[in-house]
Amino acid sequence: MEKTQLRRQLANIRQSLFDQGFLDEQFVQLEELQDDANPNFVEEIVTLYYRDSSRLIVSIEQALQKSPLDFNKLDALMHQFKGSSSSIGAKKVKAECTQLREYCRAGSGEGCLRTFQQLKKEYTTLRKKLEAYFQLARQAGPIDSACRPK
Repeated sequence: MEKTQLRRQLANIRQSLFDQGFLDEQFVQLEELQDDANPNFVEEIVTLYYRDSSRLIVSIEQALQKSPLDFNKLDALMHQFKGSSSSIGAKKVKAECTQLREYCRAGSGEGCLRTFQQLKKEYTTLRKKLEAYFQLARQAGPIDSACRPK
């Protein structure tokens, strides 16, 4: 496939990530920091996010298995996870973090468990989509500059 076609396909995938609500403006801001000196900056940041957040997910799972639930500890973990997710523009993941924190404040273990399952689903879906996006981006080569989603 020629580079022009790859770049067009890449732009379409990128736009769909915004249109489907997976990413927000923060992702664009990360892209704006990428330059010739660090052409893989965004991919590196996202890779670090997934490496670090996978540890957080394990901690959250462990906290959810405790009886009784320590809602303060769980809320603190979710606060950290929400901040990390916000930093890469993971819009749906961040929304699930917000919801789970609300259940922590309400003392709803059932709500926490249900929302955590949805959070993991959104987290995994975004990861797969971003992996495919970055794989195609490597094939397409560097692009001129970041642009705002339509």
